[in-house]
Amino acid sequence: MNRTAAFVSILAAAILIRMASLAAAQSTVDEAREATIRRHPGFDPGAPMYIADPVAGDTFTAIPVGLGDGLAPSWPRWFAGAGGLVMTRTLPAGSATMQPLSAVQLNTSDTGVNWSGGVDLHVGRWFGMRQQHSVECIYWGVYQLGGSATVTSPSASIAAIPQAPGVTVAGQPATDALTNLAGQTIRRSDVINDVEINWVYSLWERPEFLPRERSVNLMWLAGFRFFEVNDQLVLENSPGDPAVNDLDFNVATNNNLYGAQVGAKFDWRFLPRLRLNIVPKFMIGGNAITNTSAFVENDGSLGTFIASGAPAKVHSTLGVFSWLGSVDTGLAWDVTEHWSLWMGYRVVGVGNIAQADDQWTTTVNSAGSLSGVTAGSSTIVHGGFAGFEGRY
Repeated sequence: MNRTAAFVSILAAAILIRMASLAAAQSTVDEAREATIRRHPGFDPGAPMYIADPVAGDTFTAIPVGLGDGLAPSWPRWFAGAGGLVMTRTLPAGSATMQPLSAVQLNTSDTGVNWSGGVDLHVGRWFGMRQQHSVECIYWGVYQLGGSATVTSPSASIAAIPQAPGVTVAGQPATDALTNLAGQTIRRSDVINDVEINWVYSLWERPEFLPRERSVNLMWLAGFRFFEVNDQLVLENSPGDPAVNDLDFNVATNNNLYGAQVGAKFDWRFLPRLRLNIVPKFMIGGNAITNTSAFVENDGSLGTFIASGAPAKVHSTLGVFSWLGSVDTGLAWDVTEHWSLWMGYRVVGVGNIAQADDQWTTTVNSAGSLSGVTAGSSTIVHGGFAGFEGRY
């Protein structure tokens, strides 16, 4: 007991000495602070050095205001871009537009497809403190994709396909305007339109602002896509007899694909301001197909079905499921924080669609001969694009 009492006495004395030392030190600091204020009026050396015990109270001490501001990037959130593109597309095998004549037979695919121009536009905004989420709206389109092909017969021996024994033209049998032709021309005019609204999630930093220590970035996307494939074929027949009216056969087919899509965006910064990017997308959705077939005179008036007396024009519809896959491969030059230039190549494959070539018929006896839609075809739309993007 004596040893324990002695130990407690020594410990108590040590604590008292330490407390006296701290009190003396604090007194010295306070005296020095007051002396400084007396010697330099108007100067505030700050509050006494004292840190409160954070667990002394029952309340939670919040993170000081502004502490997280430095963690949020100050990149511009809005972005918009515009550019041009030049594209073409593949065609189906085609259908014959005339009977064979001296080993010559015109086909709907003989028109070919030129490289036609269009526009490429997009706009969007990034959200969140770290700007990892964005919503983007995209539109691009190509117009007047087409071509033409012509055959002539000095002996006026061309017989058109289709023949139309069930149609009259200005009171004359359509057969008179579809046989003994001196010439025949098939023309094509196609249109492609694409509209997308996507949500984009970036796993790391935005691709325009990749840090030096990481040169790659991956983003996921999901959204809604509308894709239109519209093609029109016009068969122009030139009778050998000037007394016979010209009679053309027109077929216009339109595919309207719509549905949800998923995809990704991969960026690789292989030079300080130059990026390679690849954007694959895939969609399975509905396809609202329409087709209109008609016999038209060169003055715009329609032929007439003999059986019903109705105009020789039939509009048909069909709904199917179709698929679409696309890949954009490009280069982006980030000129400044607010501007980028880009160029690349786009490939879009569309399956289970209807094309005008597949709606061609051989004989028209009534309106039923032109009704209905044949689907199951496919096409590939491809070409180059270039433009700029601004961020603000």
